[in-house]
Amino acid sequence: MRILALSDQIHPFIHQTRFPGNLPPFDLVLVAGDLPGSYIEFVATKVSVPMVFVHGNHSEEYIQDYLGNLTPPGGAIPVHGRIVDVAGVRIAGWGGVPRYNNRDFGQYTESEATARVLSWAPVLLPRRYVRGHGVDILLTHAPPPGPHAGSDFAHRGSPALALFHRLYRPRLHVHGHVHLYEAQPQREYVSPEGVRVVNAFEYTLIEL
Repeated sequence: MRILALSDQIHPFIHQTRFPGNLPPFDLVLVAGDLPGSYIEFVATKVSVPMVFVHGNHSEEYIQDYLGNLTPPGGAIPVHGRIVDVAGVRIAGWGGVPRYNNRDFGQYTESEATARVLSWAPVLLPRRYVRGHGVDILLTHAPPPGPHAGSDFAHRGSPALALFHRLYRPRLHVHGHVHLYEAQPQREYVSPEGVRVVNAFEYTLIEL
């Protein structure tokens, strides 16, 4: 299958009238956080395939209604803290980033993230032992430790995500948060556990 992955910055190649006809056909859209809800909804109205998202650390994804309430963007499936089966693949999601200041939204402690990763063991370990992969795709905002982690504290890799790699061996890990023109220009790499890790910054097409 072919996946369109998006994160962190609106790209004019996507936000235009010719989209998605200006791209090869794709089967799934993954949004890895820190994109405006209006942009997510624009993409959702233009595509005819499932769209899955996790939030970032700036609460941009949420739409404010006329009463001032914040709601998730329409047309996209939220997967933070969840496991879903979409378009023939199993996806685990974890939004936000490791805590780096005292803001409430979009940050977590490593103990919180680790507890969630371990709570999935009864569901994902049997599948991992039978199929080799507990999930097909891990979708997060933060990167794991390694080549994609930023050099500053706010963009560091999350050890809980490395634990997810070791326990469940996803085929693909898609994340955002680290801009390719800043700390790390490398779009993808393969982790020591054999997990393909892709930075979705702006947009990229992934063959799975």
